[in-house]
Amino acid sequence: MRTWVAGIWRELAKFGIVGLAALVIDIGLFNFLRFAGGEGPMFDRPISSKIISVAVATTFAYFGNRYWTFRQRGRTNMGREYLMFFALNAVALLIAISCLWFSHYVMGWDSALADNISANVVGLGLGTMFRFWSYRKFVFPAIPDDAEHQDERDLAERDAITPI
Repeated sequence: MRTWVAGIWRELAKFGIVGLAALVIDIGLFNFLRFAGGEGPMFDRPISSKIISVAVATTFAYFGNRYWTFRQRGRTNMGREYLMFFALNAVALLIAISCLWFSHYVMGWDSALADNISANVVGLGLGTMFRFWSYRKFVFPAIPDDAEHQDERDLAERDAITPI
């Protein structure tokens, strides 16, 4: 139990560091697109701005998580992992966009501060909890230790070295 707790805390810390770097990319790009120089290049398109900023940050996060955070966990085909990672991030993106959409369009809170709180505090916080759970469960699964699962380990190892 102690080993499991230590392992999950290590993963959580690394996940947090990668996530903070991705957050800087996400928030920085979102605000540049919306507000650079007062009215940025996508000032009138907050949802599109968020989609672009999340896509760039997600690409960074995939490589950080694959090669650092979850490097000890199971490997499958990189193409499968990348697609699964993006699919799960799409769910997390929908969480953030839903928060932004609700506050911006339903509540009428359309200031820079309101957009950032709804998208980058509430939405991102909820999305982050979902990401950590789903990456561990679906993208970078644990490798079983017992002999009963040797075939699964062999397949995972074979797929890890198979090019895309």
